[in-house]
Amino acid sequence: MTPDPACLLDLSGEDRFVEPRPGESLCYRRYGTPTKGTALLIAGLGLQLHSWPLPLIEALTGAGFSVLTFDNRDVGRSFRATSPTPNRAQLLFRRLPQGLYRIEDMADDAAALITTLGLTSVHVVGMSMGSIIAQSLAALHPERVQSLTSIFSTTGSSRVGQPALSTIARLALAPPPRSEAEAIADFVRLMRHIGDPRIPGIEEFWRAYAAAAWRRGGAADRGGFLRQIGAILASGDRTVSLAAIRAPTLVIHGDRDRMVHPSGGAATAAAIPDAQFALIPGMRHQFDPRTLPLLSRLILGHLLLSAA
Repeated sequence: MTPDPACLLDLSGEDRFVEPRPGESLCYRRYGTPTKGTALLIAGLGLQLHSWPLPLIEALTGAGFSVLTFDNRDVGRSFRATSPTPNRAQLLFRRLPQGLYRIEDMADDAAALITTLGLTSVHVVGMSMGSIIAQSLAALHPERVQSLTSIFSTTGSSRVGQPALSTIARLALAPPPRSEAEAIADFVRLMRHIGDPRIPGIEEFWRAYAAAAWRRGGAADRGGFLRQIGAILASGDRTVSLAAIRAPTLVIHGDRDRMVHPSGGAATAAAIPDAQFALIPGMRHQFDPRTLPLLSRLILGHLLLSAA
């Protein structure tokens, strides 16, 4: 049966705002009642808070966890950074301008959100770039992280986790969209490459996400997208800092990932003491109805064990 994209995405949730620091507003959504704790979900590169699929959120809230999603800086309805915007040549050749913010600054944003909302510690779940942020949050603010789940991410080492050359070319050469229709087409084109277009209904899911993203603030996101890539590159190899993480950690990766090579997931699990590693056969760089039940079971099981 073809899935209804409206059943996979929160397209009409309530956006709330906090301002942990003057002029730096963060947009977030909150779900459920925290009888067992709170899970903070951190989205990936250029992705907005509604990129987290509802079935995963419902699995967590149904088990007694409150769920927080939020827009990282430079995306969606959160604040736009005033730091320099690297151009594509600078990113490709890693000749980065001075003054870029780093992943560590984005981890500080997440820590500030946790503090401002009056929470002591949370279970942190990150995907892709969001996992890099989550890892840095666990390393820099250990008192705020009850458990860590890192999904299709890497350590920052140039020896592991590198995207396929075909993926780099698509990211580097894509011009900024000028309309909602172009934004949808661009997102679907990228996801056909890094995701799995054979999944029934998945393109409708991608289109629904991209349309909502444009309406929430996508027109201003190209500079932010480049600054987020710059933050990843500026943070470099984080292998040493990962060794300082003490939160119970689950690392999840797909063995068909073109965006972050599976070696990145293996290296992440090896770098974090006592981390568990789940390599999912056939999974690419996406959430979809085929893999969501397994992902939800893995994540929920990890949170329940960590909360016990």
